Amino acid sequence: MKISKTMQSALNNQITLEANASNSYLAMASWCEITGYEGGASFFYAQSDEERTHMLKIVRYLNGLGVPAVIPATKLPASNFKSLESILKTALNSEQIVTAAIHKMVEIAQKEKDHSTYAFLEWFVNEQVQEETKFETLIQKFELIGRDKLAINEIDKILAASATVSTPA
Repeated sequence: MKISKTMQSALNNQITLEANASNSYLAMASWCEITGYEGGASFFYAQSDEERTHMLKIVRYLNGLGVPAVIPATKLPASNFKSLESILKTALNSEQIVTAAIHKMVEIAQKEKDHSTYAFLEWFVNEQVQEETKFETLIQKFELIGRDKLAINEIDKILAASATVSTPA
């Protein structure tokens, strides 16, 4: 099966987005770990692995079509964060960018009547709903519980519990 150059480019760009997200989450995990947020570290290490899995899913899809996947160099992620709350807000923003890119690929697939790629992308559309909801819910915890040391400790425990409930790829 052939896919258009436009779709190939979009999928390869998505590989880059997923790789950068994986590295960003790894940097967030590292910051959490050295700052004492063990739950946050576990959560973001799992997020990093998940984004890498998403990247590999696209690489394997392209390879299965006989289309060369472009394995990108990644940009240096931020590593100096203000707070656990700021990290979660940064992560939500990143997920929103990924969602927009996936929606753009869906539009390309629809326009080109590329039913196979459209079907492949449905999983990512559903995954992004879960990802954005997860981060929105975690950010809401600061409004519900507060931002003092005890509240942040409770949120860190919630992150630890969330790290074990990962979406399969």
